[in-house]
Parts: sequence; structure tokens; C-alpha cells
Amino acid sequence: MTSEAKRIKDHAEQLGALGHAARLSILRYIVQGDPEGTPAGDIQAKLEIPASTLSHHLDRLASAGLIVARREGTFIYYRAHYAQLRLLTDFLWEDCCKRGQAGTAGGGGACC
Repeated sequence: MTSEAKRIKDHAEQLGALGHAARLSILRYIVQGDPEGTPAGDIQAKLEIPASTLSHHLDRLASAGLIVARREGTFIYYRAHYAQLRLLTDFLWEDCCKRGQAGTAGGGGACC
């Protein structure tokens, strides 16, 4: 597999992890939290997700490299992996206008 093919595969996995409303809500809540991490219990209380379901979604986000877990005693704290999130968003924009076609993003003007 070429490095470009691996990069596309990795980003597809990340986008797949974000392709569920609960996981997207979880990530959005985590990025608003403490830079040291948001306790799983806080996420559960805020989003009203059962513990077992939340654990599944957090594992999926972590395995995609979008969040990082840190255990402290009996608590698990989750924080966003900002470097990976930046790589993902950069990837989504990097080909914009490469063919000289200044398309319109959502009807709101040129994409770049």
C-alpha cells in the first residue's frame, strides 16, 4: 500500500468514526472541555448516553486516533487529539481548486 493510499484509508476511518451523531456530539463536547481531559462521567451526564454505549463510542473515536484517553485512579479522562484533527481537516481542504476550478462550497463562494 502506498503512503497516499494509507493516508486515505486512515482518514476514511476517522471520517467513519465521526459519521455517527453520538460520536460527533461526544467529540464536540470533548473539544470544549479541559485541555487535560474530560471525565467519561461528565460526557455521559451531558449527552445522556448509557455507560456501555458511551464506552463503545469513545473506543471507536480513540481507535481512529481522534481522542486520547488518560486513566487517573478509577477515572478516565478524554481529550481531543488536536494534531490528528488538524491533519484530517487539512486533508479535506488540500485539493481545493487544484484543477483550476474555483468551485463553490455550499453556494457560499469559492472553496479557497
